[in-house]
Amino acid sequence: MSTAHVVIAVKDLAAAKTRLADAFTDADRARLVVAMFRDTALAARAVAAVSAVTVVTPDPAIADAAVELGARVVQEPCDGSSSDSVVRLNAAFSAAASLVRAEGDDDIIALQADLPALRSTELADAYAQAGTNGRSVVSDHHGTGTAALILKGRANEFDPLFGPASALRHRESGADDLHGHWPGLRLDVDTIADVRDAFALGVGQSTAEVLHSLGW
Repeated sequence: MSTAHVVIAVKDLAAAKTRLADAFTDADRARLVVAMFRDTALAARAVAAVSAVTVVTPDPAIADAAVELGARVVQEPCDGSSSDSVVRLNAAFSAAASLVRAEGDDDIIALQADLPALRSTELADAYAQAGTNGRSVVSDHHGTGTAALILKGRANEFDPLFGPASALRHRESGADDLHGHWPGLRLDVDTIADVRDAFALGVGQSTAEVLHSLGW
């Protein structure tokens, strides 16, 4: 059976999820980001086909959480000189993918870090649907962003194109568009409306604990 290596990139907490700044204090927003990452990583790690998880981050709190969950941590490759978060995100995914490819034949799943309602069965189904030798994309709940980019086989470059309109850019670059009813996989959290939708759908334990502590 094919196995997949999940790679997750997380920016420093001070810069993460700034669109939630009006709804949460800086400290609570940081707690929520870490909690969503934990639930995302745990759901991914529970997929039978997933062999390992690698996390790319400059943030020590995320790194500590990743190690606690049994994931490998890789320092973000950008030295901080780039202020372009999209450039840094794609560089982080590329660095992790290059490391995974150098180590073996695992397929690669680049996964957003803010999928607190992700179900392991959803990711397993998306991975199973992906073509056996190429790139596939799972668009987010808006249909514009990318929740996951899957690379199977070694014949293609990983070529992550995360950022605005990334689903379209991934498709235009040759990635297959995966179709499936995966509400948790597609629900990346950027706004307070997304938090409410994820909470209604059912979030993981860590995210639930943070939101319950805040009166949800």
